[in-house]
This record gives sequence, structure tokens and C-alpha cells, in this order.
Amino acid sequence: MSGDHKTLIKGSPSQYVKLNVGGTLFYTTIGTLTKSDNMLRTMFSGRMEVLTDSEGWILIDRCGRHFGTILNYLRDGTVALPDSYREIIELLAEAKYFLIEELTESCQQALAKKEREAEPICRVPLITSQKEEQLLIMSTSKPVVKLLINRHNNKYSYTSTSDDNLLKNIELFDKLSLRFSGRVLFIKDVIGSNEICCWSFFGHGKKCAEVCCTSIVYATDRKHTKVEFPEARIYEETLGILLYESRNGPDQDLIQATSSRGAVGGLSCTSDEEEERSGLARLRSNKQNNQS
Repeated sequence: MSGDHKTLIKGSPSQYVKLNVGGTLFYTTIGTLTKSDNMLRTMFSGRMEVLTDSEGWILIDRCGRHFGTILNYLRDGTVALPDSYREIIELLAEAKYFLIEELTESCQQALAKKEREAEPICRVPLITSQKEEQLLIMSTSKPVVKLLINRHNNKYSYTSTSDDNLLKNIELFDKLSLRFSGRVLFIKDVIGSNEICCWSFFGHGKKCAEVCCTSIVYATDRKHTKVEFPEARIYEETLGILLYESRNGPDQDLIQATSSRGAVGGLSCTSDEEEERSGLARLRSNKQNNQS
């Protein structure tokens, strides 16, 4: 613009200067601008020419939205960072431009913390093909529990309790995936095979057990599809699959013990921890009986 010119700015720390940062106006002292080792100290200590307009405003071609935060940080050595992830990124860009290392580190730490907080407690992949299923199972070192749920696979009408039992299976899957998310990979299949509701359990890349929850029942005039909720059996297989956490493979005696049905009949636990403890206690008891 006409009247703009470059000049060197140098004065006492108490001298005030007028700044036009991207159209936003600021008024501060040279002492604030030169308080720490950064680009602003270079600009206002007479070592670097700055652009000034005809009214004496020093022009800085940056967005002025976060420059007030920059000034407050220079004044006090600390500043409250924005709550928004996006605004912290914007402030980080300004801190990097003005070479303010401490504020740059604070922004990076705040962003890392927000990323950790945003990390979900539990991720359940939703698979869409057999190939995806195999890739997931073979690429993890964890045991795997898969729930196939597809209500529309049915050829007949459902029994009166089937819809309720379908929901119970889904709710149990969600509960187990939260309880064991750090130890077991849970995956859900909503378009696979001809099954309606089926649990599969994998260890070391191989299927170890399966619990099918559907059957055909015959009425006087037609067939019906019945969906069951074998809660105790599902708990049993889930606890059994924990044996595959070991890289060296599970104890073969314990595998044999968990294969005997009815071991967890009458399951009535008051908490997830008690369920796991009581289940493992039954496995140990079965192992001792087999040895004797």
C-alpha cells in the first residue's frame, strides 16, 4: 500500500508499539515482545526491518485470531490454551511461526492429551466379507470372539421370544467386548453366511468353538425359527478362549476341561470379575478331577 515502508524498530522496554496483525490491532510494549528468544525479539530489537504503514502501525502478515494469546504468553510465561482441538492446532501454527518453543511444546502436549482422551475404550470391527474376517483373525495375537447376527436370514416366522433373545445376545456381546477388550478381539458380522445368530471363538488363528443360537421348531401348521440365548455356554466359551492368551499355547488339560458341557450350569455371578474368577475356578477343578 502507498505510504508503507520498512524500518528498524529499537527502543526502551517500556516503549509502546502499535501492531496490525492480519487486520487485528494490538498495543503492547517492546519489553513484552523481546522478553524471550523468538522471532518477535529479532523483529523489535533493531536486528530486522519491519513493515510500517503511514499511521505508524507495524504490519505483520499473520492471522490475528490467536496473537492475543501469544502476547499473554510472552507477558506471563503461561497461558490457558483453547478447549477446541482445532483452535489448539491454529495456535500451534502461530507459535511455530514466531519460534516460541515453550508454547509450541505446550500445544503439542495438549493435542496429544486430547488424542488419548478421544481414543475409544473398545473398538469392535464390523466385517463385511470372509476375507476381512480371516485378515483380522490372522493378524492379531489375541483370542477372537465373533458374533454373526443377521435377522433377515430367516425363511420362516420367528417364535414369540426370538426377538428378545436376539437383543440379549447383542447386549451380552457388547458387555463382554467392554469387559475383555484389552485381552480379546471382538468382531461382529452382520452380512455373513446363512446363520441368524452364531458365536464363534478363535485361538491362535483357528476356530476352537461355536455356539449357534438358532433352531427350527415345528408347529401344527408351519415351521418357526427359534432364537435362543445360551448365556452360560457363551460365558463358558469366552472364559475358555482366555487360555489362548499365552503365546506358548494353552494347557491341553484345561482345553479338555472346558470342552465338557454343563460346567457352568446355573451361573449366577454378581459382577464381571466374579464371573471370570468362578469360571476359572471351575476350569481348575475339572483339571484336577481329570488328573485324579
